[in-house]
Amino acid sequence: MSQSKESKKVVVNPSSISNLKATTSSQIESTSTTGGFLFGRKNFTIMLIGLALIGLGMLLMSGGSMPSPDVWDEDIIYSTRRTLIAPLVILIGLGLQIYAIFAKK
Repeated sequence: MSQSKESKKVVVNPSSISNLKATTSSQIESTSTTGGFLFGRKNFTIMLIGLALIGLGMLLMSGGSMPSPDVWDEDIIYSTRRTLIAPLVILIGLGLQIYAIFAKK
């Protein structure tokens, strides 16, 4: 059982190629002239606030050294500031970043 392959012939009209080139070049020109920033001033402001909150959350989470190497104090490591407040501040900062990306100018 042998299968025969049929070759298809494609007819190209030269005028359709020139129309296609004209369309793509005009599209490129129209997109390149609209330049500028992707985000507006409002978006950048919200992004900076979000970055500041993420940094603040990291600072709140840092630390935790023991006053003496012989003493283990769980209240220093597992304090409310490090286990609850700092992660919430970081999540709020990340939420602001997402909002700043999706908000319109």
